[in-house]
Amino acid sequence: MKTVGRNRMGIAILYIFLSIAALVAVFPLIWIILSSFKSPGEMSSHPLAFFPKNFTWVYYDRVLNNLHFFKNIKNSLLVSLATTLISIVISALAAYGIVRFFPNAGKKMTKLLITTYMFPPILLAVPYSIIIVKMGLVNTWTGLIITYLSFSIPYAIWMLTGFFQTVPLEIEEAARVDGAGKMRVFIQVVLPIVSPGIVATAIYTFINSWNEFLFALLLINSSAKMPISVALYSLNGSEILDWGEMMAASVIVILPSIVFFMLIQKKIAGGLADGSVK
Repeated sequence: MKTVGRNRMGIAILYIFLSIAALVAVFPLIWIILSSFKSPGEMSSHPLAFFPKNFTWVYYDRVLNNLHFFKNIKNSLLVSLATTLISIVISALAAYGIVRFFPNAGKKMTKLLITTYMFPPILLAVPYSIIIVKMGLVNTWTGLIITYLSFSIPYAIWMLTGFFQTVPLEIEEAARVDGAGKMRVFIQVVLPIVSPGIVATAIYTFINSWNEFLFALLLINSSAKMPISVALYSLNGSEILDWGEMMAASVIVILPSIVFFMLIQKKIAGGLADGSVK
């Protein structure tokens, strides 16, 4: 009985500690969200107040209508969705080919691909900028998407390789016996099995593209084509920084990602767990 009581007490203490840690982690986000609803006078007179006295949408109206953030959101969605779609198509085919046709060399290839993440993005900024300039793709979505693909595809291949390794070869052989070709087996048999991994990889790729800042700042210099991350940074360039607008713009940038993760977190966890089985 004493052992059971100690175990329960230990579990209770652990939950209390984790709850406090979670509150500390989310406190800045909650403070930003509540501050974005404060009135202009309250923001200047009581900037550290946690709860606003009068809720107002004035800052969101300024950001979305006066600062034209809707256009920047559309730009980010276009670039992120295109990067995600192209990355998943190429990475799924490449990962499946590595697993089924080059199983021995596949391990070395995936390790070589993942080394692209060893270099900090700032080290690659100059060579990437030179390449994009020579290709004539500066200030174009195409140049930005190509840049994002060079980072997202290697990591997506590395992730999807683990998922495709969980597919039993016998299932594919049975489908071929029934007369299915290689492409049909891949699309109708293999892809549904690894769909949790594809979803997890696609989400990771989309969020990375949505939040990317450095190359978007370097390669896009037109406000009409500016992604949301660069548009948020541009608020800091004014002579007088309006913290209310900054708070509202920050919420617009980060809240969709948080809501998206909350809705499909079980899918991500299941996909990552399946991919860990070799």
